[in-house]
Amino acid sequence: MKKISILTCIFAVTAVFGQRVSDYKYISIPQTFKDFEKESYGLDGVLIKTLKSKGYIAIQEGKDQWPAEIDKSSCSFATGNINNKSSFLRNKVEVEFKDCNGKVLFSSKGDSSLKEYKEGYQDALNRSLVSLPVSNPIANLQVTKTESPKEQQVVKKAEEASSAPVSENKSGKYTNGKVNLQKIQVDNNQFILADGGSSVPFAVFKNSSKKDVFRVKLSDGSYTIGYFENGNIVIDMPQTNGEFAKEVFSAK
Repeated sequence: MKKISILTCIFAVTAVFGQRVSDYKYISIPQTFKDFEKESYGLDGVLIKTLKSKGYIAIQEGKDQWPAEIDKSSCSFATGNINNKSSFLRNKVEVEFKDCNGKVLFSSKGDSSLKEYKEGYQDALNRSLVSLPVSNPIANLQVTKTESPKEQQVVKKAEEASSAPVSENKSGKYTNGKVNLQKIQVDNNQFILADGGSSVPFAVFKNSSKKDVFRVKLSDGSYTIGYFENGNIVIDMPQTNGEFAKEVFSAK
């Protein structure tokens, strides 16, 4: 039973890291959108241009060649589509991005008062894409990337703490006095802290560009920083006021 729980947590890592469209670099879009088969109104060009401006690489089926590093059978890219939601008086569209399992990562609607179809649909699409987040792929997350002064202080504190000798915790068990967690090494670049009572990892740790300092994704989808300190695992828990609280998970 314990082995099954561990395997479940490992497989759940993929789910945790695939919750946002911004986690992806590549977006696949069809050559023709189903709702606009008769006339595209240039919507594909508008979508591709916007994706590029936000750091994504759009691949249009049938027109663009897939990059060599991308396996089409993998889940390393998202798919995009534009649905026609027009009413009698207004041009409306809905843009959707999904993962390889069909889960919606991002969905947004936009409408336009412009009467001409081409201008109206393009205007509506531009409005729907305003809230699309900038691409920030998991594999490229770096502690040194766009750090605010506050984040720099957190990283400095983590580096100082991680420079101390770390004693090995052979049991792999940690607790903060409220929850008991199991450390599971997924591979050389990441490990998880798993709560036996949940199928979703409590926290997923991925190596950063700094030794023994980790980018951490919590079960609620938020990102923070973690590090080792005197054989314990420390997570800087984000607070509602924008500050961080030091949460220490002691080795058992």
